[in-house]
Amino acid sequence: MGQLALNNVKKRFGKLEVIKGVSLEVEDGEFVVFVGPSGCGKSTLLRMIAGLEEITSGDVNISGKRVNDLPPVKRGISMVFQSYALYPHMSVYENIAFPLRVEKRPQDEVEKRVHRAADILQLHERLHHRPGELSGGQRQRVAIGRAIVREPSVFLFDEPLSNLDAALRAEMRVELAKLHGDLDATMIYVTHDQVEAMTMADRIVVLRDGEIAQVGSPLELYHKPANTFVAGFIGNPKMNFLAVKCVGQSDNGVTIELPSGTKAEIPVKTDNRDVAGQELTLGVRPEHILLNEGDIRFDISPSVIERLGIHTVAYSQPEGVDGTFCALLPGNAPARVDDTITIGFNASDCHLFTSDGKALERQVELTEIDPELLAKQAKAG
Repeated sequence: MGQLALNNVKKRFGKLEVIKGVSLEVEDGEFVVFVGPSGCGKSTLLRMIAGLEEITSGDVNISGKRVNDLPPVKRGISMVFQSYALYPHMSVYENIAFPLRVEKRPQDEVEKRVHRAADILQLHERLHHRPGELSGGQRQRVAIGRAIVREPSVFLFDEPLSNLDAALRAEMRVELAKLHGDLDATMIYVTHDQVEAMTMADRIVVLRDGEIAQVGSPLELYHKPANTFVAGFIGNPKMNFLAVKCVGQSDNGVTIELPSGTKAEIPVKTDNRDVAGQELTLGVRPEHILLNEGDIRFDISPSVIERLGIHTVAYSQPEGVDGTFCALLPGNAPARVDDTITIGFNASDCHLFTSDGKALERQVELTEIDPELLAKQAKAG
């Protein structure tokens, strides 16, 4: 069993509190990704689970057992680091077998486990090579193989793909997802790359300043972010935010007014809160922006145009936008720098946030988002 439970876990370095009371349950077989900006505490939290960082307070339980005082080797975990940390003088076979040699496992067991890992990772033809003869992706597979042979309850990955180029990262994302399916193992994966998180995770834990900002499936976080931080972090390019004013509310939603004077009703729930007259933030993703279409329309004059073939990305600075407004348009969009174009988006695609950054719940059924992921989420508890 690979269940993991964190109960109000905290970490201080002197007076500095870097993990501020994290509670989380990970079910057996889940692939959970910790994601967040640099300095949010994701790697520190992973190292606390691994036993490489002392816990200031709170409990870490693995497979129903409190492991706070156990050394890493007795926690039933294996960890794959950003650095491959392979022994250059050893063959691939001996690098993978090394943890079993330390445990003084019998040779027939070592042989069996190493070859099983090599089968899973397609390393059989490389077993007698040394790390210096391998590509970056192959070295990372060797490091993963060294974790597999220990047959742990929980696999921990600390930004394992960050040293690879873009093409190799994409390839290894697919391999790691397949590995998770083959092993049916519990995996905790740390990354700053939200694309990695979205493509591999059963659930994503978004961290901010040592606290959990939101936990959910990738599509839950994409369609129903809890606050402006998560909304701006999940999605690429990131969500656009516009300052608007609430000029009315009903059971159907909230009527907002843009700085241009355009009004629209956004289908969100207010939960009996009176937001009339308040300053709000309207969020819309670049991929939901249309050319000369939509419930809400206004003109922009792009200052930068990026032609990516399948898409044209237009950047502008319309009134009421904090930062740059990004529109993801069709590849053949007739957009030119400094020329005025009309863009729009539908109210049903919009997000609305209160002045403190909290989201007003969108009136979209979760079953419309991804029934299979939600069923899996429900089964996991």
